[in-house]
Amino acid sequence: MHQKVFEEFDRVCRERGAGGDVLEIGAVPAEDSLLFLPALRGARSRVGLNLAAPVVFPGCRIIQADANEMRCFADASFDTVLSNAVHEHDRFFWKSLAEIRRVTRPGGLIAIGVPGFDKLKAERWFGRMNRVPLLRRLTGALAASTLCLQIHRFPSDYYRFSPEAVREVFLEGLLEVEVRTMLLPPRIIGAGVKGH
Repeated sequence: MHQKVFEEFDRVCRERGAGGDVLEIGAVPAEDSLLFLPALRGARSRVGLNLAAPVVFPGCRIIQADANEMRCFADASFDTVLSNAVHEHDRFFWKSLAEIRRVTRPGGLIAIGVPGFDKLKAERWFGRMNRVPLLRRLTGALAASTLCLQIHRFPSDYYRFSPEAVREVFLEGLLEVEVRTMLLPPRIIGAGVKGH
């Protein structure tokens, strides 16, 4: 995970007072897991979910389950639910989103990071390139394009998302929604609170 992505999740969790019972979708047994954000030091419990074999890691446990059907958790089990760089690999990500909402307690924080695409903000650079006749056609194509993170199969890679998709699909119905695009190629991090 990119350090700036880790820091952004930490900021969101710190500013929103996240903690309590925490679930990370797609958790891995590593110190840069979202389960170990500094803002979550006082968390009551930390549970990770992954398709790989279960793991006990100091300070948390990671269980083997599919986020599309989290039968292992009752409704409203968690105060904070986090995921990063998972939903592009999830063929049926909308099922996981429904499950995330189901297992989050009213008033709980949901924060999701995905690889995205956004408008390429290099118009000034393209303008300078347009002065070179041979590059004029290339700059037109680049100006109409957007960058996105390369395909990275774990085991498959299906999607890239826009800021609008994060706001209107991933965080639909949540309160106090914020969406931030960062880095190049873009990563989009969105957060919101489940209503009561």
